[in-house]
Amino acid sequence: MTSRNRLLAVVAVLVCAVVAAAVYALSGTGKSTPSAARSSSARPSVTAKPSAPAGRATTWVPTNASIADVCRSKLPSQARDTLGLIDKGGPYPYRNDGIVFENRESRLPKQATGYYHEYTVVTPGSDDRGTRRVVTGSVGEEYWTGDHYSTFQEIDSRC
Repeated sequence: MTSRNRLLAVVAVLVCAVVAAAVYALSGTGKSTPSAARSSSARPSVTAKPSAPAGRATTWVPTNASIADVCRSKLPSQARDTLGLIDKGGPYPYRNDGIVFENRESRLPKQATGYYHEYTVVTPGSDDRGTRRVVTGSVGEEYWTGDHYSTFQEIDSRC
């Protein structure tokens, strides 16, 4: 093997290693916190995440008559905390916060994949993510579910 071929082989191996590391990091498999490291009453560690989707409005007025509204002020304090983190672009307490919500059951208005993103609402006393979430749409709409996507309410920030 010539020195040029060896150099090309080394570069190819390095590129493969970098790609594999990036895929591993983006999949989140290397970031989990062992459950034994947290007690059931401890808040999860906070990690930085990308900001909310570009162009997301900060004040959304509910427009979908088929989904019940809920006043932002009537949400649990932890949901209001999550909404504040979303407005700031993070950091979020769980590594899955900000991932695409796929709307598989079509309980929210039908949109293209990638339109909705989900965020965990901390549940005091829970040793996992619990069932409470805020789901946001790309143009600023916000939805609350306290029962892990079985029902949704559109969040009205005016009250």
